[in-house]
Formats: sequence, C-alpha cells, structure tokens
Amino acid sequence: MTVIFTRRAMVGGLLSGAAGVALAEAPLSSLRPRMRAGDPAPELAPETSPVPRVAPRERTTIAELIEAANLDGKVSVMLADAETGEIVESLNAGEALPPASVTKAVTALYALDALGPDYHFVTRIFATGPIIGGVLDGDLILAGGGDPTLSSDDLADIVAELQTTGLKEITGDFLCWRGALPYAEEIEPSQMDYLGYNPAVSGLNLNYNRVHFKWSKSGNGWDVELTARTETRVPPVTMASVRVEDRDGAVFTVLGPDRWTVKRSALGNGGSRWMPVRQPALYCGDVFRGLAADAGITLPAATVVDELPEERTEFIRHRSAPLREILNEMLLYSTNLTAEICGLTATRARSRTALGIRASAAQMNQWAGQEHGIECGFVDHSGLSDEDRISAGDMTKLLVSAGADSPVRPLMKRITLRDQEGNLLEHYPAVVRAKTGTLNFVSALSGYIQSAEGKDLAFAILTASPERRAVGIASGDEIPEGARAWNSRSKRLQYTLLRRWGVVSRGVIPEDAAATVPQGG
Repeated sequence: MTVIFTRRAMVGGLLSGAAGVALAEAPLSSLRPRMRAGDPAPELAPETSPVPRVAPRERTTIAELIEAANLDGKVSVMLADAETGEIVESLNAGEALPPASVTKAVTALYALDALGPDYHFVTRIFATGPIIGGVLDGDLILAGGGDPTLSSDDLADIVAELQTTGLKEITGDFLCWRGALPYAEEIEPSQMDYLGYNPAVSGLNLNYNRVHFKWSKSGNGWDVELTARTETRVPPVTMASVRVEDRDGAVFTVLGPDRWTVKRSALGNGGSRWMPVRQPALYCGDVFRGLAADAGITLPAATVVDELPEERTEFIRHRSAPLREILNEMLLYSTNLTAEICGLTATRARSRTALGIRASAAQMNQWAGQEHGIECGFVDHSGLSDEDRISAGDMTKLLVSAGADSPVRPLMKRITLRDQEGNLLEHYPAVVRAKTGTLNFVSALSGYIQSAEGKDLAFAILTASPERRAVGIASGDEIPEGARAWNSRSKRLQYTLLRRWGVVSRGVIPEDAAATVPQGG
C-alpha cells in the first residue's frame, strides 16, 4: 500500500535547493543529530561584552513571571535545595505534563543504575564452520549487541580485522542477528514517518538508523545517492531507494519499508537530508557486505535473523565506548535511538527479559517509584511520545534523590544563560547543567544549578499547551503555525527563571532577583 504524506513544512522550502543547505536532523559532517530548534543555545564564543546590571525593583513573584510569558497553556515549576530537598519555589508542581526529551535524563539515571558507567555494547562476528584456504565452510554471522552508536567506520574496522583471518568467501549464508533487543519499526507511531529522529529500533543498528539521501541536477534529470556516510566514509546503500517522480501533491510517498518516492518539483537545485531506516539489521548487513567486497571478501546478500545458531565460534568482538560517554552524547545531542536502546538494555539487565518499548518504560516507571519515591508515566525512554507524563515536583524530587553529586549531572549540557533581550550572558556566575525537551507546543528544562553563592539546587520547568498541540497535529504540518513563537516564549521564561534562581543564597531568593543580573568574574 502506498502511504502519502500530506502538506508539511517542507513544501516551498524544506526541499528547496535554493538555500543550499543540508536538511533535517543531522549535519553532513557528523552522525550526531542537530540540537532541536528552540533549545537553549549551546556554549558559543560570542563577542565578549559586559554583563549589564539592572536596577533593583520590587520583587516579582513566580506566578507573575509565568503570566507575563503568555503561554496560554499549562506550567509546572519547582526549585529545591539539591542536598536537603527543601523547596525554595514552586508553582503547580503537581501538574503532570509531557516532558519531551527531559525524559532522557531519567533514562540516563535508569541505565547507569542497571548497567554501570563502564558498560560496553558488544558487536560480534561468529562463524558456524572453519576457514580453510580462505573459504568459510558455513555461515558468517554479524551479531548485534544493541550498540546505538555503531557506525560505518566501526563496520570497516570489523571488516579489516576479519580480513586478517584470510577469509575470501563463504559457502553458507551471511546472517545478521538483531535479537539482542526487541525490534520496533519506529519509536513513536504518532510521529511523521519521514523524520530521521524517529527510526526503527533493533538489536543491530547502524548510523543511528538513518540513511543519507542526496540529490543533484544532471541535465534534465537527477542524480540520487543513498549512502551510509560518516565523516570519513561514504559507503553506498542498495537496500533502500528513493525515486523521483513528476506529480502534484505530496512531497514524499512511502512504497514500503525504506522505499520512497519524492516529488520532482520540490527538489530545487539539489540538497540532502537524513531518512529513517525501518530495517536496520538489513541496512547494517548491506553496508557490511559492501565494505567486505572492497576488502576482497565476497558475501551473499544479508539475511536477518532473530535466533542465533547454537553451534558457532566467535571470531571478532567490537566494543562500544563506555556507557557514560554514550549517555553524555545522548544528553548533548538528544538522540532518540540511544535513549530507547539504553532504556531497553537496562530493563533487560534488571528483569532478565527483553521487553518492548512500552513495557520497558513501565519498568522504568516502577524503578523510579521504588528507588526515588516519585510517580511518573513514561511510555518510552526518549520523550518522543505525547503520552509521557511527569510533574515538575516529581522530576525535581528525582534529581534531589539522585543527589547533588548525581552521576548524570556532569553528563548534562552546560546551559549558557541569556538576558531579557536574548543576549548571551557569557560570564554569568551561576552554572546550569540541564536537559532540554522540545516538541511543538511543549518545552521543558530540568537539571541542576550551582548558584552564584555556591548553592546546589535542583529544578524542573515544564510547559505545554495540549490544545494548541492537538490543533497542530491535526494540521499535518511538521512545524504548525505558531509553534516556533510559542516555544520561544517558553524558552524566554526558562531563562528568566534560571537568572532568578542563579542568585539564590542559603535557600532564599533575593527581593530583586527577577530584575538583577549579577556581574560575572
């Protein structure tokens, strides 16, 4: 059956080559997804300017600050002493709202608790027979261990090691095992199918389960290229396809798993974007086979399996970076696949059973209640679902329970604050490490503050407009009308509250905290 996408924000711009930029969720030069539009800015190197002092005025209450933000939605806020749990300030702290990618901070704690910071994902090569005279008499197996960071470069390293065995060909099948974790065709079914940050989940993954689609004009036609590119390699991909068509209407249609068509008139003069992969184990096998051919090893087309042969010998073992590094990148770049894999793997370790995304999220909810005494309603590990729920009170309570020296605190992104006009406060004396969360008409921020006086604080700011989000989803637009403005207002509120809280001393907010911006060193 052909699935057709209705009008999206892509029309009239997203696929236009006039802009001359790469599209969607990842830069061409890296496998790491871009930070979401509207997130608090990462640390930059702007021109240095003095931090302004604003004259003190009568204290503004947190309710007045929220009202002034004009969010016409729901807001849940809490600030607490990270060491004692004493509440410093709160409003509607019990209101459970979608936390978006703030969920990943919970997932990181869950994974660290179950697996430990030094856990490694392992990808293996097995064989079911001996290699004699360069010929493997049996099957070759590429066995995934769930590694969410496995890249084409890693596969090339595995092929190079395989080459040292003298292997040239095999008599049996080339098997790709994905059974280390349950397979899901996509993380969140309610999200749009063409979004690169909503790929399939599997025990064998590659390049965050995205394929790079590039197009360029060639005479009266188009050159289309699908690759498993990294910063150093551009391996071709044959298991996926994109066909250019002359037609009206939808920019993309889906013919089947990893088979797309695109409207010719939307392509402009050329461009590129990341597309989600729905068959990651097959994708991994396809790329591995091509890299092996380049190394003089002939393999048949990959066959995906969920069960490993009982009789097998391990030839090669590839280990990922330690979990702490993987989680650090997850929290920095908000990679949904990494969050789901880490959550699923933690559940498998705790329960000795591999569960699907929703069942695993239910286990994470139970863990959060048992270990940290909070109530939460997550249905995934990434925050991509509208159904995820937690209150600012419970999110803050979890961070307090984890402690001011929580293992997740140093892994969080350093948030550079901005003043009322949006200018970076490069020398602001408070240090904020937090996780952002952004969906259309949903914006959240939660983490830790070390105030200018050295006070350790935990906080959560959750904002959402369910009515606006429902209308936006019904519109069929990737970025509905008003979403950017609404989310920007929420970000400004977050910065306002962080500036206010950054001057907390001995658990007390100064009278002029809403107006005063202290000088940095």
